[in-house]
Amino acid sequence: MSQDQKRPAPRRAVDHEVDQLLADLLSDVRTNSGRGSEQAFAELYDMTSARLHGLVLSVVRAPDLAAEITQEVYVEVWRQAPRWSPQKGSVRAWMHTIAHRRAVDRVRSVQKESDREARWAGTARDSEPDHTWEGVEATLEVEGVRSALDKISEVQKEAVSLAYYGGYSHREVAEMLGLPLGTVKTRIRDGLLGLRSVMGVRT
Repeated sequence: MSQDQKRPAPRRAVDHEVDQLLADLLSDVRTNSGRGSEQAFAELYDMTSARLHGLVLSVVRAPDLAAEITQEVYVEVWRQAPRWSPQKGSVRAWMHTIAHRRAVDRVRSVQKESDREARWAGTARDSEPDHTWEGVEATLEVEGVRSALDKISEVQKEAVSLAYYGGYSHREVAEMLGLPLGTVKTRIRDGLLGLRSVMGVRT
């Protein structure tokens, strides 16, 4: 075998192939209905979820919050799929932009809430604290996702909650539940599809 034959394919060429495959999958999500669209989304999720979750985690620095935001991002990706076009850049870049924006917005929201509480504490130290709004979600969309979780099957909810709210990897979830890794991945994908249906998302 010659030296040229032993040399691996250039990274740029590999990246281009991945980008093209993701573009094809997102196109299927945009144009197909029923099982075809769901299968395309499942493959898109498998190829992008680890890196996207890592991006969100690098911004928010909190595994449980990063998991929650990552779930919201995939709901938004499904909603916005019909609006994507190659002119907006690669699918990966488009998805990472959505994820980064949501992560930054959540950090700012949490910081604003913290600042408001600090100001209130400084002006009302002698007052009885008002806990009326403790636990209220930062946005209605987050509340919608949480409500939707109660409407999917228990096995799907369990897997999705461990992966996204618990911050565990798919492999860790499989070990915790005593299930094959492939089964866990399927439950998480189907759970996301169930959320999409419950929340009335349309492509």
